[in-house]
Amino acid sequence: MLIGTWNLENLYRPGGAFGPKDKVTYERKLTSLAAMLRALDPVLLGVQEVGEPAALDDLLGLLDGTWHATLSQHPDARGIRVGFLSRTPLAVLADEPAFPAPLRPVQTDDSTTDVARLSRGALSVSLLTRAIALDATVCHLKSKLLSYPGGRFQPHDEGERARFGAYALFRRAAEATAVRGLADRMLHGDGREHSCVVLGDLNDEAAAATTQILLGPPGSELGTPGFEHPDKGDLFRLWNVAELIPPGRRFSRVHSGRRELIDHVLVSKRLLGQVTEAGTGAPDAPVAPELPSVTDEPQERRDAPASDHAPVWIRVRPPV
Repeated sequence: MLIGTWNLENLYRPGGAFGPKDKVTYERKLTSLAAMLRALDPVLLGVQEVGEPAALDDLLGLLDGTWHATLSQHPDARGIRVGFLSRTPLAVLADEPAFPAPLRPVQTDDSTTDVARLSRGALSVSLLTRAIALDATVCHLKSKLLSYPGGRFQPHDEGERARFGAYALFRRAAEATAVRGLADRMLHGDGREHSCVVLGDLNDEAAAATTQILLGPPGSELGTPGFEHPDKGDLFRLWNVAELIPPGRRFSRVHSGRRELIDHVLVSKRLLGQVTEAGTGAPDAPVAPELPSVTDEPQERRDAPASDHAPVWIRVRPPV
């Protein structure tokens, strides 16, 4: 069984402010996305950047069989939101837009207005089939891409760039804290007994401080000596499967020619024991994903024929 996460990149119908300019371009992108979904054949897939629910319906209409889409009701200012795709209906546990108390609002620009909400709501669901039972959260944390007043993507000076870089980091850290709170609720105080997964575009790499917030207590990460020594922290930890991905495929986006893994799958102790494989892109592809190199000018991607992200996934065996 495959569980994964994938940023679909601006999934809008043609026309409008963010969608492709024409139907032909739109249909080319849907065809590309559908081919990857067939290759993944997931039991559960967290998705990001669903701009229009109707566009997701168009995509699922290209697939065989019955698919269920469960979407957050808290999109960002552009209308993009997170959600889940599955073959079976999901029970919604939470659709969280707010920072948890006592975390205070954070500054996000040069104005005096602070923000106490995630850029996009984080969605938690329960999956129950004959083969597996687990809780899952999908999220899309604040982007490293900086935007400035007036719709600019370039700063007036280095002082402005530094300030807005700090604002983005403030918000991404607060959002990671909020998602960690949802993970705590899924774990019920014992990740050795509860199968849980956090899926999402975390907009930073595995070693980033914001990504580390989601893991919980340190000291038992994959690839470290502590991993082989269970301790009380295992009750509350999540493990990033990045270390299980073959090094040559350990990336989900290419930015300015540099490969980076910014989409992540984090699992509880119980679920980690069922993971048999982790990867990116099409599971059976013999080579690493072929991704375009993106820049800090997002409008350049409006008519792109495919997503600029590769899916990140794990295979799990059913519990004995």
